Amino acid sequence: MGDATVANATIRPDEAAHFGALAKDWWDPKGSSSMLHRLNPVRLEYIRTAIDRHWPDRADSLKPLAGRAALDVGCGAGLLCEPLARLGADVTGVDAAAENVQAASLHAEGAGLDIRYMAGEIGTLDIGTFDLVTSMEVIEHVADNQLFLSQLADRLAPGGLMILSTPNRTVRSRLLLTGAAEALGAIPRGTHEWNDFVTPEELAAMLTDLGLEASEPTGMTFSPMKGLHLSGDLTLNYILTARRA
Repeated sequence: MGDATVANATIRPDEAAHFGALAKDWWDPKGSSSMLHRLNPVRLEYIRTAIDRHWPDRADSLKPLAGRAALDVGCGAGLLCEPLARLGADVTGVDAAAENVQAASLHAEGAGLDIRYMAGEIGTLDIGTFDLVTSMEVIEHVADNQLFLSQLADRLAPGGLMILSTPNRTVRSRLLLTGAAEALGAIPRGTHEWNDFVTPEELAAMLTDLGLEASEPTGMTFSPMKGLHLSGDLTLNYILTARRA
């Protein structure tokens, strides 16, 4: 492995292996990724609102991303890439695990969607820049947060929009996301390491260092009455946008 590859490394091989092993069940709403299937509509609600605010001229369109390129990093088997394609985007999905990319490609083909999928380090792929860059529940799994964010920023076209989500490092997230959720089988064991969670303040500071301006975060939380939903409660997961300052 050459020095350039090492310098650009954000992938943790053990993390890639963990999620790659789940590839065959990724699209099963009752399988190992069931929590992502429940979280995805919540993320999409936020993403659609963020897109409409950033590009208000198409807020009434069924395809507000028509003519625009979107990149989803840590795409898994394409749970977000496919809705982005249906919103009109020319979509590229990148993942650390080749198994996920294969599963994503097969599912997109079956759905009649033209999505480009690639496996590897985002910093070493020659893929150009994108109007929309997303990375959902990924930064807590990478080897170097600041480097990872800088590589995402390098892919953001002028006037573009970045959307990130991640678990918060709180007492509640430790109890529920790395404790109860794994113990009850809601997510596979070993999915999360609580010490790797990133607080909103830490994420905003890293984005500022890269010349990006972060929005106020929105929580993604759970209640027995509403299930998973957007909220002002940031103690579990949160989502935010960033753009060049």
